[in-house]
Amino acid sequence: MRTRMRLITAAAAAALLIGCTSGPAASKPGPGKPGRPGKDAPRVLVFSKTAGFRHDSIPDGIAAVKDLGAANGFTVDATEDAGAFTDANLGKYAAVVWLSTTGDVLNSQQQSAFEGYIRGGGGYVGVHAAADTEYDWPFYGGLAGAWFQSHPAIQPAKVNVEDHAHPATAHLGDVWNRTDEWYNYRSNPRDRARVLASLDESSYTGGTMSGDHPIAWCQEYEGGRSFYTGGGHTKESYADPAFRQHLLGGVRWAIGAAQADCRPEKGYTKLFDGTAESLGNWKQAGPGSFALKDGTLTTTGGMGMLWYDRRELGSYSLKLDWRMEGDDNSGVFVGFPPSDDPWSAVDNGYEIQIDATDVPEKTTGSVYGFQSADLKARDKALNPPGEWNTYEIRVEGERLRIYLNGVQINDYTNTDPARSLLQGHIGIQNHGADDQVSFRDIRVKDLPSEPGSATAPGSGGH
Repeated sequence: MRTRMRLITAAAAAALLIGCTSGPAASKPGPGKPGRPGKDAPRVLVFSKTAGFRHDSIPDGIAAVKDLGAANGFTVDATEDAGAFTDANLGKYAAVVWLSTTGDVLNSQQQSAFEGYIRGGGGYVGVHAAADTEYDWPFYGGLAGAWFQSHPAIQPAKVNVEDHAHPATAHLGDVWNRTDEWYNYRSNPRDRARVLASLDESSYTGGTMSGDHPIAWCQEYEGGRSFYTGGGHTKESYADPAFRQHLLGGVRWAIGAAQADCRPEKGYTKLFDGTAESLGNWKQAGPGSFALKDGTLTTTGGMGMLWYDRRELGSYSLKLDWRMEGDDNSGVFVGFPPSDDPWSAVDNGYEIQIDATDVPEKTTGSVYGFQSADLKARDKALNPPGEWNTYEIRVEGERLRIYLNGVQINDYTNTDPARSLLQGHIGIQNHGADDQVSFRDIRVKDLPSEPGSATAPGSGGH
């Protein structure tokens, strides 16, 4: 909303993709960009030493990561020499890919160097049998997220995509059908990591995780970044464009070339799940509309707002993914009363802005017209136009906090008696014909009411 003629509402437009390395942040290589690696391109080390079963797909995996690096702005070295795990050598790399390693592959000094690398901001990418590695090293088990337990025969299965904003899964639909060797794990990483995809155990035989079977996840761990995928047993995986993009997204996030919210996520209810049926709970106020395609809502015309009319919200966490194509404008409205007039949200609620260029209090991450985001934190967390971003808008009493890709960028407390965050509706804006912003996966989680605050009708926990 650059002028009063800019209404604002739920999540829009912008994007996602990935990164990290060892040592102090100032000494790390910069994020990679699409295209050929340059002199200062970040480096990635592929480590594939095995002390147990050896996968015959390892050469294919190394070749795939090298190809991805050549096309996407990072340089790749490959080794099976554990002697590469020294403070000085690891400091050259933005991430280390553990490619189907097995057994005990590092001695205690090498383990200590790798721990220091991760704690200094390094990136880890675990592929397939990386979970079948270093069972007596607790730090590594936490970093990988879970250890291997067993597997059935190679077979087709349905992979349910849970996160459509992370660059490792943003290119996928709700279900990814593929053939691989599907690991069972000794523990479930969901409480510690953001699960990006999980297996539908009814779609194949041999799953042992009681129907909640994560297969790819990410997390911030001990100062570093960790991405793991259970795929990649077969040679064919590394020739599959969808799996290669999955692997690329994981590497790009680990090296810091793209951002994503990798905090654990549980207890959210979808208000918009990508289907036409879920839109039956939303109403359009004012002109314009939203086009639905491939599970994504994209703004058309305006100025108007699409708002969720089934209930008012009290204390809650609202999450949604958004992407803009260029210098576009949209926003997410919170705390407004029911109305078919989109200006009611402007006058009675608050807008969390989406706008690539404007003054600080009217650009992405701001409480529009009231408070700028922390611009340094915002710029570091933000993915550029064309890529997905994730907002968490957290309302507790009259306090409003905004997180971008997992990083808090704004903290605002309402003191205006004409406005209140204690209860109200949420909405997303279609700003105008020249603005193209997309939204998906709009979800909410009720939070305990602040002491002394009003409780919205129907705001029981999920």
